[in-house]
Amino acid sequence: MWKAPHGRKSDVVWEENNIVPKLVLEVVSETYGHEYDDKMTIYAKLGVLYYVIYNPQYAQRHQHDPFEVYRLVDVDYMRQWDEPCWMPEIGLGIGRAMGVYKNRRREWLYWYDEKGKRFKTPLEKNKLMLRQKERAQQKAKMATQQAEQELQRADLATRQAEQERQRADKLAKMLQEMGIDPNS
Repeated sequence: MWKAPHGRKSDVVWEENNIVPKLVLEVVSETYGHEYDDKMTIYAKLGVLYYVIYNPQYAQRHQHDPFEVYRLVDVDYMRQWDEPCWMPEIGLGIGRAMGVYKNRRREWLYWYDEKGKRFKTPLEKNKLMLRQKERAQQKAKMATQQAEQELQRADLATRQAEQERQRADKLAKMLQEMGIDPNS
């Protein structure tokens, strides 16, 4: 649900027809927000199936890994160790990789498919489409050049054939003038 005029920072279950999200992603800021204890307990009680904590810069301070995925099993969260972590109930995987966004090269979170292949970002898709378009244009240009060369070769062959025909006609005429039948 969109809250005017600027939206909101988080979902509120009672304003979402009491639908609990299947995934909660916490990005830890410089200020510790009890991501590893209080919030985890609250999300487990709500029944949030996956709880992901991304803490890239301050992991050592909290004695946790920079990226942790938990799955709710009965009433407790169990750490998932695969990365990327495939979440079949959601149909997505989540994991980290180095990437560039707005000229910043760093580690980012990305979505993955069931086989562990990272989905491309919209920017990556656009760049790929541009490269494909450029390749297609280059292929079209090369095909046009090849077609032009073939036309030139065909034109040359036609001119050469016409020259040979004219030479044969001239030779036949000369033979006739000498009284020789050129067809014999």
